[in-house]
Amino acid sequence: MFSSALERRRFQRIQFDADSRLRQDDRSWEVELCDVSLRGLLVERPPGWDANPGQPFIAEIDLSEVLQIRMEVTLARTEDGLLGFDCRHIDLDSISHLRRLIELNLGDEQLMERELTMLGEDPEDAV
Repeated sequence: MFSSALERRRFQRIQFDADSRLRQDDRSWEVELCDVSLRGLLVERPPGWDANPGQPFIAEIDLSEVLQIRMEVTLARTEDGLLGFDCRHIDLDSISHLRRLIELNLGDEQLMERELTMLGEDPEDAV
């Protein structure tokens, strides 16, 4: 996968299967979610992908009929049929849902707190 990105990764990515979409302007793509983290998400490139890679997207991950994670993302990388997105903005409800999802999957409150602390750090300092 994205080998250099994997070497620098500081955030746990959670494999999660949920109905997910990417939206940009008046276009929308149903996507296959590979994983999600506090910093972004990885999806399979959908059929008919004709997005403007320089413009932001809205990612929507349905947790249930009434709960959704919604974040503004930018395309960070493409490789082998995968699209990696960095989170640029996430609302309070969505970050709460995402945090709970990650907590349940990590099973370690201290690891979750470490990841939340790293959110405010410069990614270039990770190496």
